Amino acid sequence: MKTVGLRTDVDGTGRKTTGARSSAGPATTAHEGQTRAAIVQLLLEEGPITATAIGAALGLAPAGVRRHLDALIDSGQARASRSAPWQQKGRGRPAKQYQLTAAGRGTLGHAYDDLAGAAIRQLGEIGGDAAIEEFARKRVRTIVDGIEPVGGHTAPEIEAKVTEIADAFSDAGFAATTRQVGAGVQICQHHCPVAHVAEEFPQLCDAELDAFRDLLGTHVQRLATIANGDCACTTHVPLVALPKTAATPSAAQPAAGRTNDSGRSAE
Repeated sequence: MKTVGLRTDVDGTGRKTTGARSSAGPATTAHEGQTRAAIVQLLLEEGPITATAIGAALGLAPAGVRRHLDALIDSGQARASRSAPWQQKGRGRPAKQYQLTAAGRGTLGHAYDDLAGAAIRQLGEIGGDAAIEEFARKRVRTIVDGIEPVGGHTAPEIEAKVTEIADAFSDAGFAATTRQVGAGVQICQHHCPVAHVAEEFPQLCDAELDAFRDLLGTHVQRLATIANGDCACTTHVPLVALPKTAATPSAAQPAAGRTNDSGRSAE
């Protein structure tokens, strides 16, 4: 009688193995890598983001999303936290939100950080802080080259100029987006190609903020920076004229706050 069952093979160690031959191959591995890269990109640009939102954006099953998120958490490239009360929709236990860690962002490209840091240190020894500040200003001017200062100070004009600035920074590798918060708009830079250098030389961040003020013709406030350990560089731009004694609206929220939980991916 012919028996139909699982295939028996001899593996590379000479031992017999019973079971279906693995279907995983180069094509499957490549697809897995592409999916992981797409999830990392979403974490970079949209994080904090829920597993459900990732699945909807990429057309992936929840189990597949969680498997990739668990792998990223285990490798230290991502972390999870519970949604803040103001982010929660409906009742029930707050969903977990995921974002990249500093280690995760570090895999996205910080080419020549050591060389750049050494060059700026040498520049400081030769020309002092003034030379570093001038270098930082010229670097930002290169990024926003071609952008004219805002022509008027109405909300639509300022918001359009903010979008133009964000697009320029995205083209330079900063993965910048904008979002409205309260009576203002925020520029959220989800990646910083020079983050490791900016940790030592905050003049790079200061020059960006000065450029925002010059182009927008209004007070802007930096709420968070990747160089200081935050998950994004977030700058708040008011869309309405504020009294000189008034503070920046308390409704402004950083693009990605510090996490208070680092569990695995089950929502």
